[in-house]
Amino acid sequence: MVTSATQQARDEAARFVARMDGDAWAAADEAELQAWLAQDPLRQGLLLQTQAHWLALTPQAEETAAEPEVGEEADTAPSGAWRRRGVMAGIAASVVLAFAGLRWVQSPAAYTTRLGEIRRLPLSDGSVMTMNSGSELTVTMAQQAREVELTQGEAWFEVAKDAKRPFVVASGDVRVRAVGTAFSVRRRETGVEILVTEGVVETWAEGDRDLRMRLTAGDRAMMSAHAVIDYETGVSSSVDRALAWRGGMIDLDGRTLYDAADEFNRYNRRQIIIADPDVAREKLDGLFRVNDPEGFAEAVKASLGVALDTSNPALIRIE
Repeated sequence: MVTSATQQARDEAARFVARMDGDAWAAADEAELQAWLAQDPLRQGLLLQTQAHWLALTPQAEETAAEPEVGEEADTAPSGAWRRRGVMAGIAASVVLAFAGLRWVQSPAAYTTRLGEIRRLPLSDGSVMTMNSGSELTVTMAQQAREVELTQGEAWFEVAKDAKRPFVVASGDVRVRAVGTAFSVRRRETGVEILVTEGVVETWAEGDRDLRMRLTAGDRAMMSAHAVIDYETGVSSSVDRALAWRGGMIDLDGRTLYDAADEFNRYNRRQIIIADPDVAREKLDGLFRVNDPEGFAEAVKASLGVALDTSNPALIRIE
């Protein structure tokens, strides 16, 4: 049974989606949307459903948008197809300039994702970036270069070919350059991790250009400002597992419980604590949803026979 309140929420979601598909969406509209979403946690799902229905009305437009012509000038007004992809990108997020990235702009556009949020965003050059939970970055599309500065978190980039404008991601002192490829950059406490899923990228440290590496699909490197901390080549399956978050999953594949708990804590307010160091060093295989720390804890309990303390709604204590 659809209540009047539910129908009203559906109508409001539809109005937001229709407005996002227009050309006049601005920061004030984004703020209004965020305020509406904050009033009820169910509204984010409702907005996604409405966006999916909206996109389904124009499958040909989506197909066209997914295959932009190489060399196409981006300083024209966004097409209806791109606007519809923008609608899909309008998943609830704290975005400073939400849809500025859909247009050819000279000024930087800043994006953030909240805890537990994974967001896919098309860029004006035809590239697409997918931001992981708790990430912050700035995108600058200039005539001579495409620049991304990742200040926190992780993002995966599918880069459109444009030989005249290199695509460079900066994170701290580390730089990653690509043309027509796909790769992720994650800022960690100990350095910057780069995973390559397609093509070739070049990475170096600013101020130390001798520290330069070429990575191909299936390679992983951890860089700091002064050293290559870790490097693996030909580990495509490992790279894919590390990027399982793009599908909302965590693939443990023999990782220690300490690492697993750290990974779940990236996405959830309810944090996992492993009290026993010996238990923390145990390893576990499995594929879990990023928003299911309870399911992970129950799996640990069943596999290792450990006790769980779930009395605190903010914590899961594995003992």
